Amino acid sequence: MAMKILSRMIATALVGTVAVAATLTPALAADKVTFLTSWFAQAEHGGFYQAKASGLYDKAGLDVTIKMGGPQVNGTQLLLGGEADFIMGYDIQVLNGREHNLPLVTVASSFQFDLQGIMAHDDVADLAALKGRPILIAGSSRSTFWPWLRAKYGYTDDQIRPYTFNLQPFFADKTMAQQAYPSSEPYQAEQQNEKVKFFLFADGGYPPYGSTIVTTEKMIAEKPDVVARFVKASLEGWRDYMKNPGPGNALIKADNPKMTDGQIEFALVKMKEMKAIDRGDAATLGVGIITVGRYKQIYDFMVAGGLLDAKVDWHKAFDDRFVKDLKIMN
Repeated sequence: MAMKILSRMIATALVGTVAVAATLTPALAADKVTFLTSWFAQAEHGGFYQAKASGLYDKAGLDVTIKMGGPQVNGTQLLLGGEADFIMGYDIQVLNGREHNLPLVTVASSFQFDLQGIMAHDDVADLAALKGRPILIAGSSRSTFWPWLRAKYGYTDDQIRPYTFNLQPFFADKTMAQQAYPSSEPYQAEQQNEKVKFFLFADGGYPPYGSTIVTTEKMIAEKPDVVARFVKASLEGWRDYMKNPGPGNALIKADNPKMTDGQIEFALVKMKEMKAIDRGDAATLGVGIITVGRYKQIYDFMVAGGLLDAKVDWHKAFDDRFVKDLKIMN
């Protein structure tokens, strides 16, 4: 009997020791990741904010910091300098970087097409009708969509007017058109009771993806598991954001207090109407998909437009292994 009591005491003591040891053993630290967006927080960044707000990054073992971009922020420079692990990028930017031996790699895409387009006054029938009219574009646009517009619609450089992200010149001149996103400038025009039309470049064959996830060769080589987990959680964030955007919107407004509920709702409606995350290949292959065939189209487009040296190895500009088997369906 005494031996039984002694055995129970020892067993109880051992259980207690194990329990204490467990409380003293630190949990595995989450991998720290910094993601830099391309602009101030908005609905077009919603999937990433949703993943942060709803705990998807936490579940993936990631401690993610989202930093806002802006007009004076050079994302590529910060990525290559180690200030960010991932940036919200652009295929043309990445391929141009590869031409200059910058180790940039696209690993996923938020949108299956670039949301860029032109906003015109209500009397304009289509993009072809803007030939000869003044068009407000940013300086960076001269090396992205402008050569395509010149080649496809016969635009000329003397049509260009500098766009400073101020819509007043557009409102004041009924012959003026300007670059725009469907979820942004048209909303501002609506608030001013201005009737406008928006023409999406992708509908005319402009091939780049929109708001891609870009990292470096070094990150992929040294931390492929972190890349995989970040991509998967971010795309799950996009899937969830389009269904229940509340958590992501709260973080968007915390980062960007100037962002209104009306602007966010307008953007969400437009993204859903256009099937921004589940159009084309994404309808069958899942949210975030990038494909070899599509990247070849982007390469061919840039070479034909004189935007890229044909000798550039475009295969190095993307890595589809992080998305091709995910099949995250919206």
